[in-house]
Amino acid sequence: MTPLMLHQTCDLGPIKAVTASLKPTDIGCEAEFRFEGNISAINVPVHAPAVREDDLWKTTCFEIFWQPIGGTYYREFNLSPSSKWACYDFDSFREGMRDAPVEAIAIACSQTDDELILKASIASDLPDPAQVALNAIVEHPDGGLQFWALAFAPGKPEFHSEACRQLVVER
Repeated sequence: MTPLMLHQTCDLGPIKAVTASLKPTDIGCEAEFRFEGNISAINVPVHAPAVREDDLWKTTCFEIFWQPIGGTYYREFNLSPSSKWACYDFDSFREGMRDAPVEAIAIACSQTDDELILKASIASDLPDPAQVALNAIVEHPDGGLQFWALAFAPGKPEFHSEACRQLVVER
């Protein structure tokens, strides 16, 4: 598991550490995200049917950005602890957004008082070699958000920035 960093503009909160891992598979990838801290002190979406849904990033969720090395195109996955998901393709930085084709996404989430673990299995055409970002959003009960990533570009938290894509993946 690789540690994610909290964006410098975010207040410290009940989550003390976020880690993530990603493994490419023949048909896509498998990812795991882990929160450590006071899980009852954050908003965690309740379990729901595993369907595609927009705006998952507005509350606690996990994200993967997958971009072929040397390309401007990238794919974004939003993975909710509720088991809902979203997947978008972009032609370039925040341009040409559209729903991306996905064969299947399976999400399993477990939590205790001090840990939340999300595991996702994604069947989707993912080119390699690729540069990948692993991100997390934590929503506090007052609606405030924390942003966690492998790295950030200077300025406000921006997960679409290529600077966040610090993991190189090859099959």
